[in-house]
Amino acid sequence: MITRLLSSALFAGIAGGLIVALLHVFLLSPVIIEAEEYESGNKYHFAGVLEGADPGHHDTMEEASDGHQHDATEESWAARSLRTGLSSVLTTLGFAFMLIAGFAIAERNGIVVTARSGVLWGLGGFAAFHLATSFGLPPELPGSSAAMLEQRQFWWLGTAIATIFGLASIAFGKNWLHWGVGIVLVALPHIIGAPHPHSFGGVVPPELQGEFVSLSLGVAAIGWATLGLLAGFMWARQAD
Repeated sequence: MITRLLSSALFAGIAGGLIVALLHVFLLSPVIIEAEEYESGNKYHFAGVLEGADPGHHDTMEEASDGHQHDATEESWAARSLRTGLSSVLTTLGFAFMLIAGFAIAERNGIVVTARSGVLWGLGGFAAFHLATSFGLPPELPGSSAAMLEQRQFWWLGTAIATIFGLASIAFGKNWLHWGVGIVLVALPHIIGAPHPHSFGGVVPPELQGEFVSLSLGVAAIGWATLGLLAGFMWARQAD
């Protein structure tokens, strides 16, 4: 059993993590780098207004800044991509071990896990760790305003745990009581509400923030579905 757990989790976690890493580097990293330009002051949300006020001076500053930032970005791109890839693989690997542990518990209760059902398990993980938490705390870019870190971490963790148990109660419950408890658990964190700052602000354009949120959720959904597929495939294969 231990060998089956380890081999399934390692294969699914590493393979799925590499896919997530590629998606992150080519889809999310460019948006993050763009946001850092606004955070550092190299770009302005209302740049058009500034250009209208003093076009010659603004164009000169923007051109010099762009040249300097381009060199810095070129030099740090490889190291940044490597860190992103490593972080994605390790995170996905951790999720894989959690998913495989869920498979083991399900199997002990007579539930058969296949590659197809593994995708559903993966989407459940996406719902718990990304979709449900993003309702209150969507993914944030550098330069965005936010509440205290400890408050956000507490709410995020509580929401993820409540959603996991809520979805499990809905999916595997035997009667209306189980299903009702599951619905309450899923809804409870959002009834309580996520922590937010007293006032909203930030230097990042809302269009860029919206793009980042949609891309982040898309990458997470693909990553979790792939992880569930690979984990379910390996788990079922080694059961034969």
